[in-house]
Amino acid sequence: MGEKKPVSSSIIFGPVPSRRLGMSLGIDVVPMKVCSYDCIYCELGKTTNRTLERKDYVPEPAIILAMERYFTEKHNGRLDYVTFSGSGEPTLNAKIGALIRKAKEITDTPVAVLTNGSLLYDPQVRLDLMQADLVIPSLDAAKQNAFIKVNQPAASLNVSDIIRGIHRFCQEFKGEIWLEILLVRGVNDHPDHIRSLSEAARLIDPAKIQLTTVVRPPGKGHALPVGPEKLHEISLQFEGNVEVVADLTKQDNPAYKKEKGDEVISMLKIRPMTLEDISSATGMHRNEALKYLDQLRREHTVHNVDFSGKMYFTIDREKNIRHDK
Repeated sequence: MGEKKPVSSSIIFGPVPSRRLGMSLGIDVVPMKVCSYDCIYCELGKTTNRTLERKDYVPEPAIILAMERYFTEKHNGRLDYVTFSGSGEPTLNAKIGALIRKAKEITDTPVAVLTNGSLLYDPQVRLDLMQADLVIPSLDAAKQNAFIKVNQPAASLNVSDIIRGIHRFCQEFKGEIWLEILLVRGVNDHPDHIRSLSEAARLIDPAKIQLTTVVRPPGKGHALPVGPEKLHEISLQFEGNVEVVADLTKQDNPAYKKEKGDEVISMLKIRPMTLEDISSATGMHRNEALKYLDQLRREHTVHNVDFSGKMYFTIDREKNIRHDK
C-alpha cells in the first residue's frame, strides 16, 4: 500500500516531540526490528532479529547522506537533539561511533543516544558512544527473573553484566547520562524488584533517573501501565534526581500538524490499519506515526484492537462524526 519510502525517510524522522528530549530529530541506524531485547511493552511489535551481532545494518554512507541532506535542505525551526534511536537497538550498528562524530561535524545540535544498555559491557561499544552529549540507557529490572519477563533478552545476556556495563560507562563518559526505568504492572513493579532497581541505580549514579510506564499499546501481547499515584510512590524509593516522565499533550507539542492527524483519520475511516500500514501510506517513519496515533488515542478518536496477535488502529466512529461537522 502506498509508494515505497525513500531510504533517507526511513533513516531520518521528525523532528518529533519527545517527552524526554523536547524537539528531537531521529536517526534510525538499524532495520525494523533488530534488537537484543524483545520487550513485552514495545509498541513496534515483536523483535524479528534478536541478536547481539554488531554490523553495518544500514550502510554508513546512506546515513551520512541523509543527515547532510536534512541539514542542508530541510532544517528550520527549533531542534533540541539529534537522537540515535528508532526501530531497534542503535548500538548494534558497528559504525555508530563514526556516525556520532559525523553528526557533530554537520550540526551544533547536541547528540543523544537512546539505548537499552545491553551492550555497554563491551569496551568498544562504550568507546563508540564517547562523543555523544547525552546517553539514555534503560534498566527495567535488576533481578534476572524480572529481566527475562519484561525484556525477553537474547539468551546469553545477564542483567548483572548489564548493570556493571552501565556503571562502567558512567565512570568513563564525560557527557550526561540519564537512566530510564520503565515499569509494567504486575511484572517488574513488585517491592522486591523496586528495591533491587534502587540499589542498581545507586551504584550507577546517573545525572537523572527517568521513571516511566507503558504509554502506548504494545505491538504484541498485553503490558499494563502502573498508575500515576503508585509511580510517584515508587519514585520516592530512588535517590538523587528522579523524574516521573509525563505524557505530552497537543498543546505542548510544537511539531503537531493537524493535516497529518487528519490524514491518519481519513485512512482509518476506510479500514483498520497496522502501524506499518500507516507509516507506508503516509511516508512517515513509524516513530513519527506513533506520535500522531498517541494524540488521537488520547482524544478518543482512535483506538487499537488486537487481531490474531497483530495490533490494528481504528477510529471511534461516533467521535469522527463530530470531527467531520
